[in-house]
Amino acid sequence: MLFIAVWLITILSSVAFSNARTHTFNFTASWVNANPDGFKDKRMIGFNGKWPVPDIHVNKGDRVELYLTNAIDKDIETSLHFHGLFHNTSYGNQNQMDGPVMVTQCPILYGETYLYNFTVGDQVGTYWYHAHAGAQYGDGMRAAFIIHDPEEPFEYDKDLVIQLSDLYRQPYYDVSDAFLSRYNPTGAEPIPQNILFNNTLNDTLDFKPGETYLLRFINSGLFVSQYISIESHDMVIVEVDGVYVKPNTTDLIYVATGQRISVLVNAKEKDPGRNFALTQILDESMLDAIPPDLQLQWTHQVAYNREYAWPRSIDLGDLENAAEEFYLQPLDNRELYGDYDVQITFDVRMKNLGDGIKYAFFNNVSYVDPKVPTLTTALTSGKLANDPRIYGDNINAYVFEKDEIVEIVLNNYDTGKHPFHLHGHNFQLVQKSPAFHEDENFPEEDQDKMTVPYNESAPLMDFPLHPVTRDTVLLEPNGHLVLRFKANNPGIWYFHCHVDWHLVQGLAAVFIEDPITLQEREKLGLDYRKICKAAGIKNEGNAAGNSKDWFDLEGLPRQPAPLPRGFTAKGYVAFIVCTLAALWGIYTISEYGLSETIQNDRQVYDHLKGILNVEDPVISSVPTNSAGVE
Repeated sequence: MLFIAVWLITILSSVAFSNARTHTFNFTASWVNANPDGFKDKRMIGFNGKWPVPDIHVNKGDRVELYLTNAIDKDIETSLHFHGLFHNTSYGNQNQMDGPVMVTQCPILYGETYLYNFTVGDQVGTYWYHAHAGAQYGDGMRAAFIIHDPEEPFEYDKDLVIQLSDLYRQPYYDVSDAFLSRYNPTGAEPIPQNILFNNTLNDTLDFKPGETYLLRFINSGLFVSQYISIESHDMVIVEVDGVYVKPNTTDLIYVATGQRISVLVNAKEKDPGRNFALTQILDESMLDAIPPDLQLQWTHQVAYNREYAWPRSIDLGDLENAAEEFYLQPLDNRELYGDYDVQITFDVRMKNLGDGIKYAFFNNVSYVDPKVPTLTTALTSGKLANDPRIYGDNINAYVFEKDEIVEIVLNNYDTGKHPFHLHGHNFQLVQKSPAFHEDENFPEEDQDKMTVPYNESAPLMDFPLHPVTRDTVLLEPNGHLVLRFKANNPGIWYFHCHVDWHLVQGLAAVFIEDPITLQEREKLGLDYRKICKAAGIKNEGNAAGNSKDWFDLEGLPRQPAPLPRGFTAKGYVAFIVCTLAALWGIYTISEYGLSETIQNDRQVYDHLKGILNVEDPVISSVPTNSAGVE
C-alpha cells in the first residue's frame, strides 16, 4: 500500500509539473524620469524605459527565464534577488540565481546581461524581486513576484497586490555615501522624504458590495516598517511570506521591510453610500528625528463609488494592538523542529571603527565583500569546501551539514528594530521577546546594558507547538529572537537585516550548507563566468582569490581598524561641530574682509556646508534681513 501511495504521489506530481509554463522576460535596467509621490521629480530605475517595473505572475511549478541587461550607468553595477524563493538546488544550477552580489554571483556591470533561469517548484504565495547591490532597489528596482496556487485553501473574488515603500529624493548612492560617513558618527539612518502606496500616493482600491478581496501587502522599502488599517473592515490574515496560516482576524497589521502579509477582506453586503479610509502609517519609533515636512500618515480609499467623497483621515489610537506575528500558526500544523544540532548566537551591535564611521556587527564582525563570490569558493574548492577558513573571517561564514537542525539566537544590543531575512529557507519563530526600551539615564556607551539576551534555561515564553514559519522576522530593540530551520537545501545562503542601511553597514552572515552535495548538483554557468570575467573577478579560489594555497588569505578585504581608545560617537560629534563652527568663522571673516559686498550669513554658512557635504549639526537659524544683516 505504501508503494502504491508513493507511486500515486509521484504520478500526480509529474502531471502537475508537465503543465508548467516557461515565462521569458527581457529587461534592460536604466534611469527613468518619474514623480512617484506627485511632489517632486526623481530618477527611478525602470525596465525597458518604464517605471514602475512590472509585477511577475506565475503558477506553481512554472519556470522563469529572465534576461537582465544593465544600462543604468557606466559606474553602477546591479543584480536581482527573488525574495523568498528557495532556488532549490535539486533542480540544477539554482543557487547562482539567488542574486546577492559577491555571495552567489558577480556584479552585472554596465552593458552586461545575466540570465536568471529557475523553477519555482512547489512554492506558492506572495514574494517580490529586487536589486541586491547596495541600497539600489530603493530607487525603484523592485516589484511583486506572485506564485498562484490552483489549490488555495480560501476563496475570494479578486486578488490585489499592494507595495508599501519609502521614498528618498536623492539617488541611493548619494544617500548611502552621506550615511556611511564620518560626518554621521552616530549612525543615524537616513530619513525618507515620503512613503508610497503602490508606487504612488492617494491610491484607490475599488470594492463591489458582496465580494471578497485578497490583499497582498509587500513592504518593499529600504527602512521603515508600516501599519495598515481599513476603516470599518476586518482583515483576516491568511498568508505570511508565502506560508498559509490559520485565519487570524485583526483591524491593524504591521509590515516590516521584506515581509509580506496577505489578508482577506469582505466588502459590505450592500452599497454603503460612502467610501472608507485605508490608513498607512510609518513606524515613527524607527526614526531618530521627525522632520517637520515628513507626513507620517496617509489616507487612501476603499471606494464603492468613485463619485463619493474622499474619506476623512482616521485616528487609529494605540498602534500596539497590531497583530503579532509570533502568535500566527501555519495552516498545515507543521510542528516545531526537535532539538537543534547546531546553535549560533549572534550579538547585534552598532559601533564606530577607526575611520569614524558607524558599522553594524554580528559578534564584532562587520560583513565585508570577499574578492570572489562565496559560491565560487564553495564550488571550486573540492573537499576543502567544508572548512570555514577558506571563506575568510570577514563574512561571518558558517558551514552546515546535510539536514542539520540549525538554531539561530539573535540578541539585540541596539536600540533599533531589525527585520532579519534568510535566503533559501523559511525558518520557524521559536522565541520573540518584546522591546526593552532604552533608558535615558544610561550613558550612550552603556545602552546595551538594557538588552535582555536569550536565556535558554529560562525562556520568556513557552515554545510553540506549531510556530509561525516565514523568511523575514522583526527583532525588537534590546530584545532577542530564536529561529530554527532545517539545512535541507544545499547552497550558499545570505542572512541579513533587511533595513538596507544596516546591510550596507555590514549586518550580515553567510551560511554554507552541505557544500559537497552542492558541488554534485551545480556547476558555474557560462553567464556566471562571463559576468565575473567582465568584472575582473576570478572564477576560482578562496575568499581572497587564491587557489594555490587555499588557506592563504593575504589581501582579503576586512573591516577598518578599531576606534582609538578614548573616542566615542559623542566625541566625534563635538569635534565635527567645533571644526565646522571654526571653519565657518574663518570663512565668514575672509568673505567680509576680502569683499565690499555685504554677505548673507545664512548663504555663507550654507555654502560651507555644501563644501563639507554635511548636515547642520548645531545652528538651526542665522538671523538675516533683506540686506543680509540683522
